[in-house]
Amino acid sequence: MKMSYKKRIVIFLVSIFFLSVLVFAMSRLAPGDPLVSYYGERAERMSVEEKERAMNRLGLNEPIIVQYGKWIQNAAQGDFGISFKYKQDVLQVIEGRLVNTLILGGVGFLLTFFFALLLGIWCAFYEDKLLDRIICKVGTITSCIPEFWLSLVLILVFSVNLKLLPGSGAYDIGQSDNLASRMQHLILPLIVVIMSHLWYYAYMIRNKLLEEIRQDYVLLARAKGMSAGKIMFGHCVRNIMPAFISIMAISLPHIVEGTYIVEMVFSYPGIGTLSFESAKYHDYNMLMVLCLITGVIVIFGNITGQAISEHIDPRMKEPVRMEEVTDSDGR
Repeated sequence: MKMSYKKRIVIFLVSIFFLSVLVFAMSRLAPGDPLVSYYGERAERMSVEEKERAMNRLGLNEPIIVQYGKWIQNAAQGDFGISFKYKQDVLQVIEGRLVNTLILGGVGFLLTFFFALLLGIWCAFYEDKLLDRIICKVGTITSCIPEFWLSLVLILVFSVNLKLLPGSGAYDIGQSDNLASRMQHLILPLIVVIMSHLWYYAYMIRNKLLEEIRQDYVLLARAKGMSAGKIMFGHCVRNIMPAFISIMAISLPHIVEGTYIVEMVFSYPGIGTLSFESAKYHDYNMLMVLCLITGVIVIFGNITGQAISEHIDPRMKEPVRMEEVTDSDGR
């Protein structure tokens, strides 16, 4: 059944609410001292009374449910608190980092699926031929290489030894508006993001196309003399588009996770690196917002992917009725 927009919005909001509750509870119950994040080394020299006053000042001595109630009340008004580590409003700290992550993750996401579609079509077109077998073997090997290891190898070769490309940062110092500088710093991280996910999705697309190629209508089209290219691009590729969109939507958590790992290895100033720092230093307010941002991206992507798939394939809009599957005798 086609899901109404109101129902999608309700599901989205409920999912974000439960995510916020889960992250809030887990972060507060995790071992560690948040005062170290806020006060640094001073926290270790504090007396018990001073620590108690500091905890009260930060609102960390109250029951978790009371803390959450205050947090969500303030968040509804746009106040997400201050970062314990940076002593600034969390949104101000995240603002610049989020842009960097959206550039890396967004460009990596689009290029991954653009090349995956081309590679999947290419392999399906030349199924079981030498080129297809070589690509399948090479793709399987590259997809098994850990992202952090590939990142370190690229940094060692192209940054340390050849000195051709920068191995860290999002741009040169003071060059945030320099497009050329940003592109240079994006090359190595993008290679890792694309190479780590390319074959996994290309192989899925290849298999979907091969299933489509074996359908009866393809045999009929061949019997009528239709060219292989016209069958592939005019029918097969078009028919797998709903599945392709669904794969893109489902892949968001996978690629977002990979982007975060790449950011940490390349010291890329994005929300992936910031998330690691927030978890390490128990920066609760920062961690909450970062988890919610990630959750919004993932949940919104899945809901949007489903909506697009229903729009492309009308068969997904309505449930299958019993009278449609019974034969003329009513059996």
